[in-house]
Amino acid sequence: MPEAGWVRSAGGVVLRQQDVLLIRVSDIKGRPVWSFPKGRLDAGETPAQAAVREVMEETGWCCRIEADLSTTEYWFQREGRRFRKTVVWFKMTPVERTGVPDGEVEEVEWVEREAALRRLTYPSDVALLSQAFTQEASSR
Repeated sequence: MPEAGWVRSAGGVVLRQQDVLLIRVSDIKGRPVWSFPKGRLDAGETPAQAAVREVMEETGWCCRIEADLSTTEYWFQREGRRFRKTVVWFKMTPVERTGVPDGEVEEVEWVEREAALRRLTYPSDVALLSQAFTQEASSR
């Protein structure tokens, strides 16, 4: 059983030709945050299953996992409690648009790769996208 205050999540870096699928949400202070779709693992779900589900729920895109990326870990605080969040990331490609984004996401946009590096809010996401680019280039 995970320790109290530990959140396990999974997400996807979705690449389509020269574009990257980004989402915009608001942080706890209401500021816009550009990032990648991710979310908590449901009971009995693997990180890969959660990543595919979360990307579909948050973007409306059904995607296929192409490769594992790194795992990120950070701390956050909510309602006076500290949480350690671990996110397992996957590189994905879109298969088809199957729905619309859920209410958690304010905007979903395909962004040209270099522009995406500038738009991402967190340095850890910039590093993750750079890793996905490097991995893709070496697999050609």
